[in-house]
Amino acid sequence: MRHQRLVETFVELADTLVNDFDVIEFLHILVDRSVELLAADAAGLLLATADGDLHAVASSNEVVYELELHQLRRNRGPCVHAYLTGEPVARPDLESVDPSEAEFAAVALAAGYRAVFAIPMRLRAETIGALSLFRAAPGPLDELSWRTAKGLVGVATIGLLQARSIRDHQVLAEQLQYALNSRIIIEQAKGVLAERLGLDVGRAFEVLRGHARARSIGLSDLAELVVSGAWRPEPDR
Repeated sequence: MRHQRLVETFVELADTLVNDFDVIEFLHILVDRSVELLAADAAGLLLATADGDLHAVASSNEVVYELELHQLRRNRGPCVHAYLTGEPVARPDLESVDPSEAEFAAVALAAGYRAVFAIPMRLRAETIGALSLFRAAPGPLDELSWRTAKGLVGVATIGLLQARSIRDHQVLAEQLQYALNSRIIIEQAKGVLAERLGLDVGRAFEVLRGHARARSIGLSDLAELVVSGAWRPEPDR
């Protein structure tokens, strides 16, 4: 079953040339499948715009999203390092890291994660982002998970770069900007749901994603409905 799911995932990540290709959905597939198929408890993704600025665009939960933002604000951390160097990063025990990453390690440990691994989205000399894998228990990532992670990231990177070269650089740039704009809408929707349903933002995000998946609606599309007031779920009584 895992082998079949892995094959299906590679097909999903290779399918970037369809007319309705949506970057934000594509990146969430990469994050979700990484948690599903690898020895990871959570995952996050940083993606660079054309000018090289990194942005947190997808995560498997709210805690990881905040950890990615923390790295961006300090311009340091495993995922940022993987992007800047173009090399994989392994931090199997966050209680024993270089002083330059001590602040990030402390925040990650407080969030319940003891290990993190980062894989750059790189093809030859071009790096466009990085995927982070978080684990609640310390210890190295097994070789199969490393190979699978690199394979998933490699296919996703090739797909994005292929979409850029076959279509038009401006088209992909607009898609990436759309992904960033979608993240803003999603953040707004989380706030609306949190207030309306009396939840914390993490749980509000789970409600948003759960409803989107159950109804086969794009996450950003549903977020727009929430922000506009077109979808107003009622709190549980």
